[in-house]
Amino acid sequence: MNDIIKSIEREQMKAEIPEFRVGDTVRVSAKVKEGNRERTQVFEGIVIKRQNGGVRETFTVRKNSNGIGVEKTWPLHSPIVEKIEVIRKGKVRRAKLYYLRDRVGKKAKVKELVK
Repeated sequence: MNDIIKSIEREQMKAEIPEFRVGDTVRVSAKVKEGNRERTQVFEGIVIKRQNGGVRETFTVRKNSNGIGVEKTWPLHSPIVEKIEVIRKGKVRRAKLYYLRDRVGKKAKVKELVK
C-alpha cells in the first residue's frame, strides 16, 4: 500500500525546480484566476521557510509592500506555481526566518552569500 502511494506522489512531482534555500530572494510566477480569465502574477521576496518534503513540500515568501509585510505560502509542486527564479542567495544560519517579521528597513535585510 505504501509503495502505491509513493509511486502516485512521484508522478505528481515537478521535474524542474531550481535549487533555493531559506534566506534566498526569489521571484515566484503564479497563475491567478479572475472570473473566467487567467493571468500570471509575480511575487518577489525572501524565503522565510520551507517545510515538509516530497509532493507536500511548501515554501513561504515574505516581502514588504508599501510598509506592510506580506507573506504567501505555496505548495512547491502545485500547477498554480509556474516558475521560481532565484534572484540572489542569502547567507543565513537558521531554518526558519520568523524574526524578519519583527524587523523593518535595513534590519530586515539578509546578507548576500558570496562564493
